Amino acid sequence: MTSQQNQSEAERLKEAIANASAVVVGAGAGLSTAAGFTYAGERFQRLFPDFIEKYGFGDMYSAGFYPYATPEERWAYWSRYIWHNRYEPAPKETYKKLLALLTDKDFFVLTTNVDHQFQLAGFPKSRLFYTQGDYGLWQCSGPCHNATYDNYEVVKRMVEEQSDMRVPSDLVPICPKCGRPMSMNLRADDTFVEDAGWHEAAARYSSFLESHKDGEVLYLELGVGMNTPVIIKYPFWRLTLENEQATYACINRGEAYAPKEIRDRSIVLDADIDAVLNALVA
Repeated sequence: MTSQQNQSEAERLKEAIANASAVVVGAGAGLSTAAGFTYAGERFQRLFPDFIEKYGFGDMYSAGFYPYATPEERWAYWSRYIWHNRYEPAPKETYKKLLALLTDKDFFVLTTNVDHQFQLAGFPKSRLFYTQGDYGLWQCSGPCHNATYDNYEVVKRMVEEQSDMRVPSDLVPICPKCGRPMSMNLRADDTFVEDAGWHEAAARYSSFLESHKDGEVLYLELGVGMNTPVIIKYPFWRLTLENEQATYACINRGEAYAPKEIRDRSIVLDADIDAVLNALVA
């Protein structure tokens, strides 16, 4: 943080967290970016030099959509992608700093992130709702049934045993029910599987909101852009408007904003999330 205004807003945020009867966190991609999960530049070049050399890819995300000629090559890319963005902790301790701020509070996290960094940082699973899926889960590409499958062991083997940008054919995942190829459990289209765990987390989140409709609730939005505002941003604005004691806080570099209807009860920081959390836990 550099501006005096941001420092003032950070002080207001620290006070709001301390006084809140409950904190509802809404986390988007900007939080993981602040934690060091960059998908281009040095990190991408270090992790995928062979794919960059062969295909000229410019970033990790778009390379995932490339129509690879074989499933063995596709899973060589995706297994590496999953391993470094799901099973390895974030380069910075941004998520742990956030947990330190919330440890003594009644809180719940709604996130569109699929990298599992909340749990890796120590957040209890019972207080998390990953609404858009999880890099650590596979599903039938059909899908022929509503179940997901943990992929840690197979992904680990894929990363260790891949050669010449291909995984062994016997590691290519297929659905145990129908034999179709397995796909990532990510909300990309109407094939996304909402399994039992998804529905249980959705119910816990709904129950938390219902039990905290009133009082000094803080709706803390971190790194949420305008790609899917109907999941976090718009509901947080509405919930703040409906509860006159509530406070809305938004931290997002380049996209920090609060509508005029709740501006007098909003805290807005156009700043790096990791830097703000550093200041708050100091």
